[in-house]
Amino acid sequence: MRTALEELLALLDLEPIEVNLFRGLSPEGPASQRVFGGQVLGQALVAAGRTVESGIAHSLHAYFLRPGDPKSPILYQVDRTRDGRSFTTRRVKAIQHGQAIFHLEASFQRPESGPEHQDPMPRAPDPETLPTWAELMERTARAAGKSDAWEGVSTHRRPFDSRYASAFDPWVARPLPPRLLVWIRADGSLPDQPLLHQCVLAYASDFTLIDTALLPHAVVWDDEDHQIASLDHAMWFHRALRADEWLLLAHESPAAAGARAFSQARVFARDGRLVASVVQEGLVRPRRRA
Repeated sequence: MRTALEELLALLDLEPIEVNLFRGLSPEGPASQRVFGGQVLGQALVAAGRTVESGIAHSLHAYFLRPGDPKSPILYQVDRTRDGRSFTTRRVKAIQHGQAIFHLEASFQRPESGPEHQDPMPRAPDPETLPTWAELMERTARAAGKSDAWEGVSTHRRPFDSRYASAFDPWVARPLPPRLLVWIRADGSLPDQPLLHQCVLAYASDFTLIDTALLPHAVVWDDEDHQIASLDHAMWFHRALRADEWLLLAHESPAAAGARAFSQARVFARDGRLVASVVQEGLVRPRRRA
């Protein structure tokens, strides 16, 4: 039986169909209403990267257009927008049932040197001193009297080890500041392929951004009174990174308005290097009841 990380790597290993055309699948398992946004993001970046001869991704900008159907394959059509001496640009369209469900614009750069500076890494407890995601979920579910709900999701295997370094209770609706510190790393070793590590981080980055924006509004992850979805997503890769080593995601949500919530995260390696930045706007729409 494959591990959850091996299953993720299989999802990211797209099937080439034709020149500039790739096919990706969704994971097998319990039926879900839509494809996880991080999956489409990671697969689209893989498709773009497989058409680039040299250089690694330094930025991406993406829009989630329609919910993906987890029962059908996704076609990724790559437009080779520009091949320059230093920078290469690719546009990717994800297609299902004849319609675009996702657009990605990604830029790749050959290695260069130049001036450097960065924000300092925030202070956080060592990840080894913090409970695992499963331990946190089980403990908070019991405290909230929702052990049955936890048992319903506890069998879901995750390809990441994640440790929350700030207050987070996924079961009890109580207002908290819109800030979140989370350690993450792939739950296993990854090959020495820079693009793969970027794609794995892109996949993981879609898990906690909207969660941060929900904190001040006391909206929990399984809230049925709100429609919650990713609208767009952007990332900048500042330095080389390894997704199978501990990364600290320092989240904050500066604003929410118009049924849209904006979140951002700075991604630090354990040695303090700022390796990536992420921003996302998500839909948080109160449902109308008859």
